[in-house]
Amino acid sequence: MSHEPKASRSPSAHSSTTLSESGVTVREVLRFPHPSLKTVARPLEPEESAQARRVAADLVDTMRSFPGCVGIAAPQVDELVRVVAIDLTGHRKVPESHGLQVLVNPRVLSATGAEVGREGCLSLPDFTANVRRAVTVSVEFITPKGEHAEIEAHGFEARCLLHELDHLDGLLFLDRVDSLHGDVFPRKRYGEGGR
Repeated sequence: MSHEPKASRSPSAHSSTTLSESGVTVREVLRFPHPSLKTVARPLEPEESAQARRVAADLVDTMRSFPGCVGIAAPQVDELVRVVAIDLTGHRKVPESHGLQVLVNPRVLSATGAEVGREGCLSLPDFTANVRRAVTVSVEFITPKGEHAEIEAHGFEARCLLHELDHLDGLLFLDRVDSLHGDVFPRKRYGEGGR
């Protein structure tokens, strides 16, 4: 889930993989209708820990290159593995967040409640939509270091986590709307065109 990119760290930061002088890797974010966005990602095996750490680092660097971005999934950077990153630190809709979380092979244990809320996505940058999601979610996962962990998220943090987990199953927020006519909107661009 996200908004506009920050100024690029290099001339091609969002058109290819870029390693800046500071060692930050910003990956190209795929846009719909790229086929990888509709592909189910595979779990990483324990012996693939180096790949888990690399993908995790790339996701965090790429997510942080977009102001307002609160999450990203590996398929969005053309890595068809089950890894997501979220960070709602300081977000006005989340008074107490879990901070930066990188989840490898996440699995939803429970999801309760339901609420409609507005979502956006780096892979569908021209639209937002009203999407119904659980209000509380519990997810087990492996950290990039190989440790087993669990997170229970509420409200907007739960929404963001579920949005990113959908990417691992080849789903976009458009697949979750009740009505393409009534629930999908052009993204408002503030600060453009003399506004």
